[in-house]
Amino acid sequence: MTFIEMRDLLIKHFEEMTKDAEHLFEANLNKDELWQTYLNSYPAGSNPMFRERTEHDCSYCRGFIKNIGNVMTIKDGKVETIWDFECNDAVYGVVIKAMSQYVKQFPVSDVYLSSFSKIGCHHNFEEMENVGVHRWDHFYLELPKKYTVDSFSKGTKLSEFHSAKDVLLRALKEISMDSVDTVLELIATNTLYKGPEYEHMVKQFKALKQDFDKLSTDAEKNLFAWEQSVKVGGVVSRIRNHAIGTLLVDITCGRDLDDAVRAYEVITAPANYKRSKPVYTQKMLDDARKTIDSLGYTDSLPRRYANLDDITINDILFVDRSSADRVRGASSIFDELSKTAKTTAKKFDRAEEITAETFVNDVLPTAESVEVYVENKHISNFVSLIAPVTANAKSMFKWGNNYSWTYSGNMTDSMKERVKSAGGKVDGDLRFSIQWNEDGHDNCDLDAHCKEADGFEIFFGSAKKPNRSRTLGQLDVDIIHPGGNIAVENITWDNRRTMKPGEYTFFVHVYSGSARNGFRAEIEFDGQIYSFDYSHSMRYGERVVVAKVVLDRDGNFTIKPALPDSMSNKTVWNISTNNFVPVSVICYSPNYWETVENPNGHKHLFFMLKDCKNDENPSGLFNEFLVQELYDHRKVMEALSGKLRVADSDDQLSGLGFAFDKRAEIVVRVKGATERVLKVKF
Repeated sequence: MTFIEMRDLLIKHFEEMTKDAEHLFEANLNKDELWQTYLNSYPAGSNPMFRERTEHDCSYCRGFIKNIGNVMTIKDGKVETIWDFECNDAVYGVVIKAMSQYVKQFPVSDVYLSSFSKIGCHHNFEEMENVGVHRWDHFYLELPKKYTVDSFSKGTKLSEFHSAKDVLLRALKEISMDSVDTVLELIATNTLYKGPEYEHMVKQFKALKQDFDKLSTDAEKNLFAWEQSVKVGGVVSRIRNHAIGTLLVDITCGRDLDDAVRAYEVITAPANYKRSKPVYTQKMLDDARKTIDSLGYTDSLPRRYANLDDITINDILFVDRSSADRVRGASSIFDELSKTAKTTAKKFDRAEEITAETFVNDVLPTAESVEVYVENKHISNFVSLIAPVTANAKSMFKWGNNYSWTYSGNMTDSMKERVKSAGGKVDGDLRFSIQWNEDGHDNCDLDAHCKEADGFEIFFGSAKKPNRSRTLGQLDVDIIHPGGNIAVENITWDNRRTMKPGEYTFFVHVYSGSARNGFRAEIEFDGQIYSFDYSHSMRYGERVVVAKVVLDRDGNFTIKPALPDSMSNKTVWNISTNNFVPVSVICYSPNYWETVENPNGHKHLFFMLKDCKNDENPSGLFNEFLVQELYDHRKVMEALSGKLRVADSDDQLSGLGFAFDKRAEIVVRVKGATERVLKVKF
């Protein structure tokens, strides 16, 4: 066989191997050694000396082999070099086989790109003494355009290919299949913001991951990453660098699913986006169900309003005589009270201020009746005691008994908690919060505004540049689309010392849509919350001033309510505000009942009011109450609490609740040996 015949076989083989190959690859080898392998592979006597070098030691052929001799294709995990063709010649067959074996020893290092469309030299002529013109034949290939690039772009292109492969390989190694399945389930259940946009990418990655995990050696995995990185393209190859990749990595690393999704939403979602439901997967649901069943909590899930028949005298601080016959053990207490000498009731014109602790310890033990003066500012303090439907169900809560509580708005505390959960700051010197869409039908956009003393207006338009307000006031929660959920907005000032003395006007603007049921608002300063309830319908573009807060030069706040009905009587849970209302039972929150061995959490004092009826169908449990074994399944428990609503009932223990660690006050009228009007301060 002649050299030309061998070369033509190589050319034909190259055309065949590249016919369906979009990319060529290079083996990571020393090209000088590759050239020496070529020369040394010729059998003895088949590569004789010619002048100063051997016959096959040609500069054109050396350039060809160094340029493209290490090139290969990858198809289904198998490599094919340019030397892998049949050559039965006793000389060239040996050389071709040796070259193939040598190249295949080395891993792929790069995609092959050339700045030239022709590699090598087909032939050239040399005029030789005593011979005449002689034709020399060499290795030669013409490259398809897809393998060529201009010299200015070559480095950048190669870097992009290499980066895509490295990122893909790392993702395939580090991202778990469980995390991929979790994300796909979140997308399928429409739980993930912009999830459908990433679905195809994640599914492609999953298919790659399934094949990758079947490979056993690093060499196979490296080859797979090179082949697939150019097939699937840069988007899927670099999945780890996308927001969805960050989520996959976080889940793989064991980060709490809700935290991982929240971090993902910070990257992908607009500032006003709020997820409408808790994040959980079918696997999490199945695991929670197994835990609940195995530990005996199934009967504990259905909840109802607690009533007087549920509690004992050990769990309460005071019970009204008319209610005593339903409270176990209460009758004996009244027998003792009846022995106490009575005097003419003495009335006090001014309310005496006492602490909540003094009220409990010194006043209640001898009280025969208690009334509280319910004000509009107490609307967010309305609370209900919740009991299990199955009386002897196992306790789900940290404190051992099976009783819980819920405040107005289906919260464990006030509007502040809802603002806080939305990312708002609630512990500054001055706060203005609004809340709307409580019935789920006012899916409009209400905006909280404040016109400051210097004329600057804080609202969503200034929220992107909070420092433009020289007072450092900031709108930190801005909800545009309530999506059927209760919505809030919030404006705060951390420190009054940065505020300019003068008048701060707070108002609500209907930016889009219309609000049939108005809104609620709170203004808080110096530990006092001023509540406002605007129950009128509002049209598009309407503005309603809530109040004006004045900061004087000594740093003191005063408030000027602007809503005409902000101080008028309201009916809340069947209770008319701005009136004294009889109290049936006074008790601590269940986590501090006398029967609790290790009290924990915030301590509340509940004034259960006669005829008070919660009409909100609240949730029966909250994650922060749960024992650890159930808290571990908190996403599923949160979803369950949203479904297991408390049914309506006329027989319930509802009233006002106050946390001992939050500043508040309430006026009470106590009758016993004397009649006293007291202002109880928390």
